[in-house]
Amino acid sequence: MRRIILASNNAGKAREIGEMLAGHGIEVLPQSAFGVPEIEETGLSFVENAILKARNAAEHTGLPAIADDSGLEVDALNGAPGIYSARYAGPEATDQDNLEKLLAVLAEVPAEQRTARFQCVMVYMSHASDPTPVICQGTWEGSLLTVPQGTNGFGYDPIFLVPRRNRSAAELPADVKNRLSHRGQALRKMIAILSSAR
Repeated sequence: MRRIILASNNAGKAREIGEMLAGHGIEVLPQSAFGVPEIEETGLSFVENAILKARNAAEHTGLPAIADDSGLEVDALNGAPGIYSARYAGPEATDQDNLEKLLAVLAEVPAEQRTARFQCVMVYMSHASDPTPVICQGTWEGSLLTVPQGTNGFGYDPIFLVPRRNRSAAELPADVKNRLSHRGQALRKMIAILSSAR
């Protein structure tokens, strides 16, 4: 069983990734179990931030690390909140704070202009100075509701309308969400690469 550090303290994210890696001979350990300090996300792209987080976790634990940086891009806002999705309403913002701010900003935007997508960039580093990190990306297209729906998921899931399902991401069962989502797409690509490298 290979042990890999997940460079995140986000419980929802850790649960999703842990579920998807179960059965692949990979044990995912949260960085909190090792007291890894959070690193400031100073990158200007999802790729840069994911590498920063993976390197930080690998440095503090001596183990391989997986990190992802993900966010919501809203077309009517020129791609915002983007890399700032987790702190859209401020550095100490909760998921609810971020969601409420986005709904307020989009209050006058008509349904046909509320297109958006979740982006996820996932990085695997075999050690802290790995010069060739594995980088995988997933994109989930949709649009934004005016009122939150559903209690599954986290973040912006309750207002992300999934095409062809006519439901929010927070209304989907976990297995369906994992199959469709940006993180699921990126992680499946990552699993395929890590499995072939054994």
